[in-house]
Amino acid sequence: MFNKNYIFLAVLAFVVLILIIAMPLGGTNKYETIACLAGIGAAGWLGWKLFVQTKTFLAQIANLQNDHKSHREKTSQSTKDVKDLRLQLQLLKRQKRNTEAIIYSISDAVIVTDASDRLIMANEPAGSLFEFDVQQALLKPLEELVHNKELITLIENSRNSRVRHLRHELQFSSGEDTQTYDCIISCIFDDEDHVCGVVSVLHDITREKEISQMKNDFVSHVSHELKTPLASITAYSEMLVDGEANDEKTRKEFYSIIQNQAQRLNRLIEDILNISRIESGLIKVNKETLSTALIVRDAVQMIKSYAAEKKITVEDQTAIVFDQVVADKDMISQVVINLLSNAVKYTPNGGKVTVNSEVDEAEQVVRVAIQDNGVGIPADELPHVFEKFYRVKANNKCAKGTGLGLNLVKQIIEKIHGGKIFVTSEVGKGSCFSFELPLASATKATKPAKAAAK
Repeated sequence: MFNKNYIFLAVLAFVVLILIIAMPLGGTNKYETIACLAGIGAAGWLGWKLFVQTKTFLAQIANLQNDHKSHREKTSQSTKDVKDLRLQLQLLKRQKRNTEAIIYSISDAVIVTDASDRLIMANEPAGSLFEFDVQQALLKPLEELVHNKELITLIENSRNSRVRHLRHELQFSSGEDTQTYDCIISCIFDDEDHVCGVVSVLHDITREKEISQMKNDFVSHVSHELKTPLASITAYSEMLVDGEANDEKTRKEFYSIIQNQAQRLNRLIEDILNISRIESGLIKVNKETLSTALIVRDAVQMIKSYAAEKKITVEDQTAIVFDQVVADKDMISQVVINLLSNAVKYTPNGGKVTVNSEVDEAEQVVRVAIQDNGVGIPADELPHVFEKFYRVKANNKCAKGTGLGLNLVKQIIEKIHGGKIFVTSEVGKGSCFSFELPLASATKATKPAKAAAK
C-alpha cells in the first residue's frame, strides 16, 4: 500500500513539473496537451486505486471499531455478570453462615451428611453425644464417627428410599445409663430432585419419658389408694342400708370402720394436695421464730397414746437449749408427728423410740433425730424411701400406708425451710430419721447479704 502511494505522488509531481515547464513556453502544443492529459489520466487511475484501497482500509477500521465496541459491550456484560455472581456468592455465604449459626445454637444433636454419607456439618451436642471433634470429623464417613448402627441404617435407608421425613425412637447406652432420643431424619433434594444429603436431628426425651412414666405411676397409685378406702366405705354403708347390722354394737363397729376409712381418705387427699401445692409454690407458709424442742415435746405427748397400744416406750432426750428457728409451726409439727408415727408403726410390740434434738453452733443448725429399734430398711431401698408412693416391699405387711408421708416430710424440710433430711437403717435393728434446720440467727444474718447482692 505504501509503494502505490509513492508511485501516485511521483506521477502527480511529474504532471505538475510538466505544467510548470509548459507554462513559461506559452505554447499550446498538442503534444504538450496530450502529455498533460496522460499525466492527469495516470494520476486519476492511481487516485481511484488509492480511493478504493482507502475505502477498504476505512471499512476495515470501521469493522475494527465495531468489533472493539462489541468487545467492550461483552466485557461490560461480563463485568456485570461477575458482579451478579459475586453478589450471589456473598448471599450464599451469608445464608450458609445463618444456617450454621442456627444449627450450632440448637441444643439438640444435629448431623448433616452428603449423598455418600460423609459428614459435612455437625454441632457440639452431636460431637458430645457421639464423642468426636466437630471440625476434624468433616468429610469423614459417618460409620467411622457414629457407633450406633441403627442410626446409620436409618440414614442410609432414608437416602435410598428418598423419604422426606422419618421419625424414630433410638436408645443410646453409656455404661449403666440408657438415654432415649427422638430422631427426625429428612432428605435434602437438589434442583433436579436428586437426594444430595440427609439431615438428622436427635432430641433427648429421656427425662420426658421419665416424667410421663411418673405421671402414669402417680395416677395408678392414687387410683389404687383411693379405691381401697372407698371400697370399705361403700361396702359397710350398703350393709347398714340393707339392715345387716341387727344390734347397736355391730352398727357402732360399722360406723367406726366407715369413719376410719373416711379419715384415711381425707389424709390421702390432703397429702396429695399439700405435695402439689409445695411443688407448684402455691402453698401458704406462715413462718415465725419458734423452738424445735417445744414442737418435739408436744409431738411426743401426742404420739404416746398411740405407742401405748403397742407397749412402745417413747423417750424425749431433747435438752432445754436455745434452738430457735424460723419456720412454719404446723408444718414442722406435721414432720415430727409423721416421723414418730412411722417409728411406732414399724417397731414391734414392746419396742423403743428415742427422740433427740441438739444445736450445732459451728454449722448454725438444729438437728432432730428419731431412732427406733424396729424392722429396719434394706440398704438398696434406702435411696427410694422419700419418693412418692414408694413403700419398702419387705415392710408392706407390717403396717398400712400410702407412701406419701416421707415425701411430704422431705418437701417441707428441704423445699420450704431450706433444711436437710437424712436416713440410716439396718435390717432387724431399726432406723434413724433425722433432719436439720438453720438457726434463726443464721437465717437473719443472711438477709442483709442477700439484700446487698440485689
